[in-house]
Amino acid sequence: MKKITISLTVNGEPRQVLAEPREQLVDLLRRELMLTGTHVGCEHGVCGACTVEIDGAPARSCISHAGSCDGASVRTIEGFGEDAVMADLREAFSHEHALQCGYCTPGMLVVARDVVLRLPEADEARVREEMAGNLCRCTGYRGIVRAVLRVLAARRLHA
Repeated sequence: MKKITISLTVNGEPRQVLAEPREQLVDLLRRELMLTGTHVGCEHGVCGACTVEIDGAPARSCISHAGSCDGASVRTIEGFGEDAVMADLREAFSHEHALQCGYCTPGMLVVARDVVLRLPEADEARVREEMAGNLCRCTGYRGIVRAVLRVLAARRLHA
């Protein structure tokens, strides 16, 4: 099968890569760019383990064709190293014991960051609703929700 050239910005760096026409973004990120923080779970867009940011919004990379991301800006968990909100979330996840095996954590963090920035007044019910699209088989969500609420509360206090 003939490969296509895709130009995109990944974690702030312009990249040009070759991809199979039907290749999923998650596979391109992991195999071609060696960004293995994005995990492959269900491969149907249900579990959220593959969540990345595409053009500033969380998206499932397992159901996003790499070719449809031509010209897009993609940020994986590796691209949030200097992000202050993500640093607060990582600390809160640790403090609230919001991770166990860690498989879902990158996708959870990407979505949690979006919740914190988009819904600064979110309460527990809204956080649970927003995080419901990311599945975790280990924690039972209690710590995850508390971690997001902790960051929201701290940001409201310092606003």
